[in-house]
Amino acid sequence: MVEKFTSADWRNAALLTIDTQNDFTLPNSPVAITGTFEIVPKMRQVLHAFRIAGKPIIHVIRIYNRDGLNVDLCRKRAIAELANKLVIAETQGAELVDELKPSSSSSCKVRLDTELLLKGKLQQVATKEWIMYKPRWGAFYATPLEKHLRDLHTNTVVICGCNFPNCPRTTVYEASERDFRVVLISDATSGIYERGLHELDNIGVELMTSNDCVAALK
Repeated sequence: MVEKFTSADWRNAALLTIDTQNDFTLPNSPVAITGTFEIVPKMRQVLHAFRIAGKPIIHVIRIYNRDGLNVDLCRKRAIAELANKLVIAETQGAELVDELKPSSSSSCKVRLDTELLLKGKLQQVATKEWIMYKPRWGAFYATPLEKHLRDLHTNTVVICGCNFPNCPRTTVYEASERDFRVVLISDATSGIYERGLHELDNIGVELMTSNDCVAALK
């Protein structure tokens, strides 16, 4: 049974989407993360529900400079071998996949304001919807995310997106360390594995499907 202290408070919930960018997602990308393209429809379902409910949404992304100076140590060799073709600033590969963007019209699709994001600022793309750059795995490390969520009176973060073992999992633990209530949408997150879910359950993370999340928001 989920403890009353950790169960989601849907009145004060915000959605975090993690790293669902073209380079990591599209099937024709040489660095696509297995299973990410397939979970995009589930992410859209959750995003639509948050937008209808008027709840905050933050799209968390990675951006690498062409000079490689902001690349984490463990990826410097890989980025060099890819000849700077992984979520590089000002490239289409770094953009959020179109299906997650707030506008349904291709002519009105938002694009990343790379200069603003790399300065550590949030880019607002719709009412209660922002994009935020993170320099490392977790969304809270060296970012304005915690302050932004506190200013919104958020106590619950709902997480979905790309490659659970790395950035979503790190973000879950960072949120838990900051006493946020945490929900992971298991069928809207790629790279899920059973032991990882068991470990999250042990720290009070609420595990939900996209359908359950939509129902809870209603």
